[in-house]
Amino acid sequence: MRVGVLADTHDRMPAIAEFARRFSEAGVTMLLHCGDYIAPFSLRPLVESGLTLAGVFGNNDGDREGLRAEAAKGVGVELYESPHSVEVGGVRLMLVYDIGDVQERSLTAHGIVVHGCTHRAERRIQGDTVILNPGEACGWLYGTPTAAILDLETRQAEMITLDGPEWRT
Repeated sequence: MRVGVLADTHDRMPAIAEFARRFSEAGVTMLLHCGDYIAPFSLRPLVESGLTLAGVFGNNDGDREGLRAEAAKGVGVELYESPHSVEVGGVRLMLVYDIGDVQERSLTAHGIVVHGCTHRAERRIQGDTVILNPGEACGWLYGTPTAAILDLETRQAEMITLDGPEWRT
């Protein structure tokens, strides 16, 4: 099973919509979002995509009730406090906004940990655990929006970058 992974979308609607489109084209049926949606309207492209979504809140998500209300408009769209454990395709995952908030033993209790916060894309192995940060879907800090497609069977991640002058900040 392949899942799309987003973090730090920060209201950048064109990038959010483009990632949702690319995920759908790639056969992804589920999204994991690691926080910092910001405003409730930023969930619309994800809800409208029809993809299942499990996500956690980030430190900039002030209107959590508004985000939950927007999520409720979709089918299979759930938002949780960070960190949150979920089983997807038989794999135990942890969704977390700031990985620094999680003790190491909690990290290694999961096969895969996906996180955001740093805005930097990264995939590393810690013991038997894959730790993945898809980078910043907004592209505000580092100039290029990024996301990932994670294959739960192989535990490999394909990074997706929105290139071109229209995406550079």
